[in-house]
Amino acid sequence: MENGWARRLGFVAFAGFLSLIPLANWMVLHVGTACPPGEPCVVPVAPGLLAPSGVLTVGVALVLRDVVQRCLGPWPSLVAIALGSVLSAALAPAALVVASAAAFFLSELVDFAVYSPLQRRRLMLAVLLSALLGLTVDSFVFLWLAFGSLAFLPGQIVGKAWAVLFSIPFIRLLRRLVPTPA
Repeated sequence: MENGWARRLGFVAFAGFLSLIPLANWMVLHVGTACPPGEPCVVPVAPGLLAPSGVLTVGVALVLRDVVQRCLGPWPSLVAIALGSVLSAALAPAALVVASAAAFFLSELVDFAVYSPLQRRRLMLAVLLSALLGLTVDSFVFLWLAFGSLAFLPGQIVGKAWAVLFSIPFIRLLRRLVPTPA
């Protein structure tokens, strides 16, 4: 893929990454198979496991941040994390502001720290390992700060892991289209 296409893909991933943040915050209070008063809206992610519905977009966001870094480089990726943290704090419902911003910022930094050294030699491992660690941090911090409970932690981890696993074919394609990171 010529450099111009890689940059365009990087900017599309950047925009997608930023758009998923407010969507996840909105979904957690408005979309789900059940929305009990005072609790997050939940969706089933595996037999017997429920997770707050924002889980559906957060796993994708972790992978999109990796695509931004692959196509545009580490600095645009860090800018995306900073802007995403600001967006998360600015657009999250009042009850979720601190939880959303803190979880987003910490999980994306973990993702960045793990992905960066691995991506040149083992892109698939970099994406999977960084996303799994990032989604675990995101889930723990968000649930604890937002709801004071880790009851949905297994569901959060499984739900986000599904999104990461579904991204594997796209990451393989990315490796062919952008063989060396920016």
